[in-house]
Amino acid sequence: MTTLTALVLLLFALMVLIGGKTGFNSFLSVMVNGILLVLVALLISWGINILVLTLIFIPLKLAAIIFLGTHDMIVAKNSFYAAILVATATILIIICLQYFAQAAGFGDEAGEELVGLSPYPGLSYPEIAITVAIFSTLGAISEASVAMSSGILELKKHNPEITRIQLEKSGANIGKDVLGTSVNTILFGLFGSFLPLFIWYMRLNYPLGKILNDKLFVNEVLIMVYSIIGVALTIPLTSYLLAKKVSKEKA
Repeated sequence: MTTLTALVLLLFALMVLIGGKTGFNSFLSVMVNGILLVLVALLISWGINILVLTLIFIPLKLAAIIFLGTHDMIVAKNSFYAAILVATATILIIICLQYFAQAAGFGDEAGEELVGLSPYPGLSYPEIAITVAIFSTLGAISEASVAMSSGILELKKHNPEITRIQLEKSGANIGKDVLGTSVNTILFGLFGSFLPLFIWYMRLNYPLGKILNDKLFVNEVLIMVYSIIGVALTIPLTSYLLAKKVSKEKA
């Protein structure tokens, strides 16, 4: 048994032990999303239009994350609708910023690994960069949406007489905490994955200007910014949609 297999089995056991059926569904969600990512990579390598594939797989990935990982259908539906709307807005932001950043493709650090390989595989690197950026934001968007929906719905259950305005205000207070924790999670995720490269920059005495213009660094920072923007848009939209829905049901 490899270390990776042992860790996957341990993860599965802990998720089922702690989360029960929901934990099992969450683990299944991880597996399904992994399969979807592999399928996207295969279809892109076969020459299928990258942007069309991206638009098709966005709702599939969000559905797998939200519906498999949430036991309450009201929470799941509201989170899914909010995530789709935010993802649409985020896509427009990503396309614009990726165009101006011009950071698609491989950086200088990948030169040694690419020796002997053709740098022209017949694929659009800018389109691949857009797809990677979009898929990287979906997890943060769906997580924030589910957290907001769960908190607001639980508040409504414990206080059925709460008004829509009060619910939206409470949602804003919940959203501040969700935004703070999400930003820290995204930020430390960047530092954790990028720490070896930061050390490499320092040991090779990279000037600040070269670091800020390095493709690897720019792409990682852009993905972090996209994710934070997605979370920031998700919080008020999710609060508004769910507050409106539960208020209508009461009426």
